[in-house]
Amino acid sequence: MNTSQILAPLFSQLWWMIPLFLIVGAIKVFKPFLKGKMGEFAVSTHVKLYLHQEKYTLLNDCTLPDMQNQTTQIDHILLSPYGIFVIETKNYKGWIFGGERQKTWTQKIYKKSYKFQNPLHQNYKHQKVLENILSDIIDPTLIHSVVVFMPDCEFKTQMPSNVFRSAAWTDYVKAFKEEMIPSKILIRIKLRIEKEVLEKSWKTNHQHVQNLKNSYTD
Repeated sequence: MNTSQILAPLFSQLWWMIPLFLIVGAIKVFKPFLKGKMGEFAVSTHVKLYLHQEKYTLLNDCTLPDMQNQTTQIDHILLSPYGIFVIETKNYKGWIFGGERQKTWTQKIYKKSYKFQNPLHQNYKHQKVLENILSDIIDPTLIHSVVVFMPDCEFKTQMPSNVFRSAAWTDYVKAFKEEMIPSKILIRIKLRIEKEVLEKSWKTNHQHVQNLKNSYTD
């Protein structure tokens, strides 16, 4: 009896496991992407529910060229007469420990701990890239950093004033009440960002991920 005769009955019984393995593999690959998109969707929902639609304009998932001829990916840019808000979303569970000046923060789930980059440092680069793009239009002091965690996590250390869980960040934004940017300038800002932002595609995402890998290995 040759090998094919031995394997044929086995394959006929277990063939259904092949698509199952493919599905499981696909879930592992795309889980971080889907997790991030869920966080971004939540912020978009907060804007619709809690911020005045005529005063605030939300731009989502903006990949922009940076000053080193690479790219940076901003989850959200919120435009308003009161200022420009650069928003980084984090869809983490468990306990979160961190401080404004710490290089890394910690996520703890039961007895396991995981380190991740301080999101304020991460968003600082986003903010600087946007300041550079808009340098001839507005004062950089009108661009503000905001970090939004999803409600599944719990902060275990005192968080900086611009780090929030769930929709609490909208109260921070609404605290800016003085109109600083005229409507004509807001239109210019939106057009400038849309001009600079890279096309949303698999190629753009792949290039951005490659840039990140290169920056960590340099």
